[in-house]
Amino acid sequence: MPNTQLVQPRGAEPAVRSQRAAFFAAAGLLVAGETVFWLMLAAVQTKSGLALLDGGVHDALVAGRSPVATAILAAVSTVTSPTWMTVIGGLLALGWALWKREVWRPALLLGAMAATFGASTLIKHQIARARPSAADFLMGPDDALSFPSGHTFGTGVFLLVLVYLLLGHGGARTVRRSTAVLAFSAAAAGTLLVAFSRLYLGYHWLTDVVASMGLAVAVTGIVVLVDGLRDARKAVPAA
Repeated sequence: MPNTQLVQPRGAEPAVRSQRAAFFAAAGLLVAGETVFWLMLAAVQTKSGLALLDGGVHDALVAGRSPVATAILAAVSTVTSPTWMTVIGGLLALGWALWKREVWRPALLLGAMAATFGASTLIKHQIARARPSAADFLMGPDDALSFPSGHTFGTGVFLLVLVYLLLGHGGARTVRRSTAVLAFSAAAAGTLLVAFSRLYLGYHWLTDVVASMGLAVAVTGIVVLVDGLRDARKAVPAA
């Protein structure tokens, strides 16, 4: 009987390593994000940990307001509201699908945004945490619940997932490490700016926005996992 061996196609091994790295990255993001969220939730419910700083941070920001900062941060908060983020995400996904003639990446972005809105609404009603005093609101009344911050959660998911889909989608794109670091750093900075705007304008506590950033990282991890699973399934017939 002839001695036969399975020969791995050229380029298959790097692809496997890339997929494995994507799965590890997805797991790390999911675990890290969930850990931050649950720690913040525990702090809120037990009035301990970072929740002890909620009142002090709120009072300090209210006392340190200035007309210029208020105008800038009010504009940031308006543009990144859940309504506007939904419109921006939808238009971007539609334009992307038509221009690039692809469905998967725009669908991932839309799916992540939809999941963010649903999760934020569900968690808000489950936790039912009250906002800071309405007397400190700078952009009119808001009777929505406080935990987590929908602005921060939505913006974080939009920016992080968008950067991943543009630079790291499927692990198939050759991107310089410095470019990837700068892009994800910009996404993180944008999320932090929105989080700060919600604190400054008086609508959220510190633990609200930190929990939202954790959730955004976790959702990004889910997107990376889903994308990696799809690529793995596509690679099986080829192998």
